[in-house]
Amino acid sequence: MSKLTDIFKFSKRLAASVLKGEVSSTVKDTNLLSEKHKAYLESKLNDPEYLAKENELLESINQTEGWTAIEKKIVNPVKKRHIWKYAVAASILMLVTLPFVLTNKNTALPDEQTVTSEIKSGTDKATLTLETGEEILLAKGTTFKTSFAESNGEELVYTDPEDVTSTKELVYNYLTIPRGGEFFLKLDDGTKVWLNSESKLKYPINFIKDQPRQVELVYGEAYFEVSPSTLHNGTKFKVTTGNQEIEVLGTEFNVKAYADEKAILTTLVNGKIAWSADNKQHHLSPSEQLVFNKESTEFNLKKVNIYNETSWKNNIFSFKEKPLAEIAVVLSRWYDVDFRFQNEALKSVKFNGVLSKSQSLDNLLKTIINTKIITAYEINDKQILLK
Repeated sequence: MSKLTDIFKFSKRLAASVLKGEVSSTVKDTNLLSEKHKAYLESKLNDPEYLAKENELLESINQTEGWTAIEKKIVNPVKKRHIWKYAVAASILMLVTLPFVLTNKNTALPDEQTVTSEIKSGTDKATLTLETGEEILLAKGTTFKTSFAESNGEELVYTDPEDVTSTKELVYNYLTIPRGGEFFLKLDDGTKVWLNSESKLKYPINFIKDQPRQVELVYGEAYFEVSPSTLHNGTKFKVTTGNQEIEVLGTEFNVKAYADEKAILTTLVNGKIAWSADNKQHHLSPSEQLVFNKESTEFNLKKVNIYNETSWKNNIFSFKEKPLAEIAVVLSRWYDVDFRFQNEALKSVKFNGVLSKSQSLDNLLKTIINTKIITAYEINDKQILLK
């Protein structure tokens, strides 16, 4: 039984590591799997579509019966050769049910819960405002093309400078993401930008050679993967938002600057960035988050879990000790709804979970109910009441 004990210990470490965003190190450190199986497991753990499908599958599984069957196999000496198979099944079950750890999936929903209509998840959509003021709606199933940009409805890509005549002055476009939307943008210098719900970015259709590359996050949240300065004659890349400026040489970072929030959060994933605002300056290191208070203009630094801060761009909600009030704000933007709390005390209740963004709001709220931190919810049009 020592092998079985090791497997369950590995399951627990793996479950904890997914919540911390440290899957790779946990999988690589174990000696319970072959290298081939390690690679396979790691690929599945980093595939949001796979996790989403597993969550849907688990809706139809009776966990109590499943564990009973496993226990019978373990105690039956005639079938001990199958222990490994069922132990692995138990391990995988524990892994894919991370958002529902220690909860009963078959708990009946309270009678007072009512659902009037299914609210689907957000999707790829945006409004492109051209330099002429013309607005183009971008969404799945639509296409758009000009001499400098092209969209398949899921991303917008600008032409490389080598393929377009450089202008002597900057010409700007705007990309606006509504509530319930997100979009991917590739600028003409190769910089990649993921824009979250309720965000707006101002940028030039092509940068001027040997001049600083600069864009403005008007509001919202964006993840930048900046094309290195070494590929552009040393020109730096700058992101402004409000009175804050971020100077980049080539790196990945996340900026969260919603108009209705008091702070701007700048999180460095890797590389180096120089932050400045109101005569204050600071250089960030990887995994550091700078929190800038827009009212007091003060800032503070803290170490954060990169996975939790940036999982949104990989179609995942990763909530670690998040109050329901903050979670409601995130969900309201993605599902284009408004939340209310029947009991104000619920706002400060904290929740842990890794959830797929592709599921309906109804399914997501059922998951939260199974953790017992709320007892019921009501959906009336786009008004959600948590109880």
